[in-house]
Amino acid sequence: MKGVCVERESERRFIKMSDINPVTRQSDFDFSGRSVIPYAHDYRHGDYEDWHTHSCAQLIHTLSGVIRIETRLGLWVVPPSRGVWIPANIPHALHITGDVKARVLFVEPLARADLPVICQVVGVSDLLRELIICALTLPADYLPGSRAEHVYELMLDEIRVMDMLPFHLPEPVSERLKQLCQAVRDAPHETWSIEQAAVKINASGRTLNRHFYQQTGMQFSEWVRRARLLHALTRLAQGEQITRVALDSGYASPGAFSVMFRRVMGMTPSEYFSK
Repeated sequence: MKGVCVERESERRFIKMSDINPVTRQSDFDFSGRSVIPYAHDYRHGDYEDWHTHSCAQLIHTLSGVIRIETRLGLWVVPPSRGVWIPANIPHALHITGDVKARVLFVEPLARADLPVICQVVGVSDLLRELIICALTLPADYLPGSRAEHVYELMLDEIRVMDMLPFHLPEPVSERLKQLCQAVRDAPHETWSIEQAAVKINASGRTLNRHFYQQTGMQFSEWVRRARLLHALTRLAQGEQITRVALDSGYASPGAFSVMFRRVMGMTPSEYFSK
């Protein structure tokens, strides 16, 4: 990690991953004055944060670009204007695609009893987005009943009701299925019917579907569709042409890709990335 830019009143500094214990790579924060600590950081395309953990929960909100979060249980891809929630003590690594403007909240784990307990890509409401921006200008210490306290408390309320979005690729347990999933990620343009996939792991289609669902909670065909979407989002964030991305992601035409994209994202690819 090259640095997390900390904006606290008029102070700006950087916390580097090299400053964190190299064995555990776990960072700790002082929540004695407040239960939410806001940070702002801009990443460059190709930046990477190695495996690390935080002793607190974390909400990363992207204003531009795409962040891919890797954990032991799978991958989460965060497109522009969305966020990712990472509970405390979850080892993770970050991969940056495009120029990413990130706004981050580190949250004391006991700030609310009902905070999310699993990693998830989430929708960030207009209200929460503005609260995050506002929090970057607030003092670390504030009086009870002050405006700053109300902003922090309202942020926690908004975090509790964030919508979970389908940008997660769960990782299977068995080595054969892991290799199959990697093959799909490496070549999303291929057909990947259940019969073709079953041949690759020397099993029947029924056996593949049963074991895949047991280990990921998803049908193989659903997993492939989601892998293609996440592949496309990453490519589009780099400014690649929609037609090329659609074909390389396994869709018969740009129109078919746009239909899928609108169903998931609520607008066409060109509309989404123009915003």
